[in-house]
Amino acid sequence: MRHPLQARRPPGRWALLSLLAATWWLAAPPAAAQDTAASKAAAPQADGAPSAAHAGAPQADSAPPATHVAALQADSPPPEGGAAPADGAAGAGAPSGGAAGAGGVGGAGGAASDAGDRAERGPARRDRPGATSSRATPSKKRRGDINPCMTPDPGWGIYDPWSRAPSMGQMIMPHKGGITKRGGFDVIIHFHGHEALRKEFVKTAEGAVLVGIDLGIGSGAYSSAFSAPYVFENLLDSIERAVAKKTGKKKAYIRKLGLSSWSAGYGAIEQILRQPAGKRVDSLVLLDSLHAGYADEQQHKLKVAQIEPFIAFARRAAAGEAFMFMSHSSILPPGYASTAETANFIVQALRGKPRGSSRADVLGLDMIQRFDRGDFHVRGYTGDDKPDHCAHIGLMADVVRVHLNPRWKTPRGRR
Repeated sequence: MRHPLQARRPPGRWALLSLLAATWWLAAPPAAAQDTAASKAAAPQADGAPSAAHAGAPQADSAPPATHVAALQADSPPPEGGAAPADGAAGAGAPSGGAAGAGGVGGAGGAASDAGDRAERGPARRDRPGATSSRATPSKKRRGDINPCMTPDPGWGIYDPWSRAPSMGQMIMPHKGGITKRGGFDVIIHFHGHEALRKEFVKTAEGAVLVGIDLGIGSGAYSSAFSAPYVFENLLDSIERAVAKKTGKKKAYIRKLGLSSWSAGYGAIEQILRQPAGKRVDSLVLLDSLHAGYADEQQHKLKVAQIEPFIAFARRAAAGEAFMFMSHSSILPPGYASTAETANFIVQALRGKPRGSSRADVLGLDMIQRFDRGDFHVRGYTGDDKPDHCAHIGLMADVVRVHLNPRWKTPRGRR
């Protein structure tokens, strides 16, 4: 006969484990709930500027699928020693990939995007008339069977691996050369997705220095980091010191300066263009990377003050005084202006009008419109999912080959 106290005996070890497992399973929210939370976190910031959503980085969720982890270059730089993180590792290999056809950059057009939250903003996007959730439809098969968010690594070409010499971020320089006898060299500073961009850059760059900076999810991180003018000035000084040390030319100086960004990285560029040192910028490349808040969301009226520096730079480029390239996807972000809207607004500010285009481009991008005036170029594409956003980094190889190499005439680097 069972002793009365046995009925109150604590459950056995396996029973406890089963109970804990069941409790964890019930407590863990389903993927759909996590996506909803992420989309709420993607709401515009108080001042109307896009927040974490427009970071466009597949880092948004705590555990994104492996194919998306690589889509946004890691916020954390490679380990000490300069080696780049392996593809597929968390934070490694951002989008990049297949060589863009010459036409892809020499004549492509614009649309709006933000890759990182595309998959995370399902509910918000379904509220938009005619919008479809990327989770509601299966991933499309892409030309060339290359995942734009995890592209093959072409190696380093004439460049040495990443160095931590700058005051912020990392840089790569040619093993030899890339500098004039007087010490002049050219540099591109890229914000958001530096390892992904490196894969494209090394394919066609002839000797310019590349600096890559990743500061996290959302344009706010970039805006805050560069809000004080001395930050960018110190960065330029540290780049010059690094090149001087490597080349042995004590008076090494930046000859041509370019800024580029993917996704949320434009937040840094906006601040820099407002500062005195921003006047040194010769070239600007925005890869599906310019958003703005709405002054009136129902009327889709943009907060123009947020993009005024870009409008001013576009005017300079249209007049041949600078170079500017913009690309945009067709992604509809929740609560703030898409990259298509901002690109079209800038074209209209120049009293221009994009013209229709139809062409298959790099990494499965399909161009639908373009605008060219002087050295200002806009390229618009279809595509409203994460790979489409990642694919825009693939345009950088042609931007360098078709535009920057002839414009800068950078001294050749070599192994």
